[in-house]
Amino acid sequence: MAGYVIHLAIGEEFIRLHPNEVKDYDAFIEGIIAPDGVADKSLTHYGPRSSMVNLKSFFEERDIKKDFDKGYFLHLVTDYLFYNKFLEKFSRNGTHEEYDVINVELENEFKVKIPEKIKDRVFYKEGKTEILDLQKTIRFIKDVAKYDLEDIKTAVINGDENWLKIRPLDEIRI
Repeated sequence: MAGYVIHLAIGEEFIRLHPNEVKDYDAFIEGIIAPDGVADKSLTHYGPRSSMVNLKSFFEERDIKKDFDKGYFLHLVTDYLFYNKFLEKFSRNGTHEEYDVINVELENEFKVKIPEKIKDRVFYKEGKTEILDLQKTIRFIKDVAKYDLEDIKTAVINGDENWLKIRPLDEIRI
């Protein structure tokens, strides 16, 4: 899964780029953080692991009419793109530790507000990154936030492989 701050940054940028899309900010943000707030993320990511998001299965249970569900779907889209298109290399512990290194920069860049309920799950530390390049991550956030959720929904329901094909992490594991 992409880190909480990445998800929240995409949410803030999405709202900025689509000002009429979200009416209830708090519900949208709650939807963005909800999929990672459980022990078994396979249940909330509709796949065997959070890195193997099944966007089509989302629409068997939900839609994106409510702001909570828009946030939830944007979270899943982010994870799908993060694992299948963005990451060039992967190390479970290394990737997650690098979130802590770039969190403060991303918070500042995107004016991220950390919800009270997850403040104890967002960490900060100094160091260098080997997997997550800050500038590439910023571009990723801006690119994901540009997407129109209805367009993705249509593509997913119509079976577009660009939104359904899963890249095994073994291909990029270090």
